[in-house]
Amino acid sequence: MNYIVVGCGRIGADLAYRLFKRGHKVSVIDRSATAFYDLPADFRGRTVEGEGLEKEVLHRAGIEQTDGLVAVTNSDSVNAVVCHVARTVYGISNVVTRNYDSRKRHVLEAFGLQLISPASWGAQRLEEVLYHGEMHTVFSAGNGEVEIYEFVIPQSWNGRTVGDFLDGAQCMPVALTRAGRAVLPTSDTVMEGGDIIHLSATLDGIRSVCQQFNGTEEGAVCLY
Repeated sequence: MNYIVVGCGRIGADLAYRLFKRGHKVSVIDRSATAFYDLPADFRGRTVEGEGLEKEVLHRAGIEQTDGLVAVTNSDSVNAVVCHVARTVYGISNVVTRNYDSRKRHVLEAFGLQLISPASWGAQRLEEVLYHGEMHTVFSAGNGEVEIYEFVIPQSWNGRTVGDFLDGAQCMPVALTRAGRAVLPTSDTVMEGGDIIHLSATLDGIRSVCQQFNGTEEGAVCLY
């Protein structure tokens, strides 16, 4: 596959190298030639010095043959325009952009772009750990707005139903595992102590669940 990475900062350089190591053909664009020093010495992709907004630069990077483009500069406006051009002018459907300044996230969302916001995701994750350091997150969707958490049901909850602690919470059951066999639980599913349950929840939802668990003698045990 052919990929273009626009922006060769820490994230861009690491991403370009990861794609290269997986056997893809990678072109990296940056307006500063010194930015390419962040690439590992064994990187064998193409480096293109210039503005990612310029047609000639995109052509040198192989925009006509690319299968995907990622814009990770420190300018949200540049990222938005580059991805918009790649999608609308060159017909590239697989475009992803980095949101550098979370206050300008709306700019990228206005273009309907697939985006990753490291600042927003990092703040969300730090808040979760600060509140509930014992939680085990197994999957994070979007920029951390919804995540899947893993708990072991305490013995004191034996015989209670899934719906007992999900009522009104921004939380949904994903799976319940007992003796190595997983099922799709409903609100009427009866739990046993030692069951492993996976919950999809917002931060507020998982806080509500933890408050209920903390009301038991044992509390929930989380897997690591």
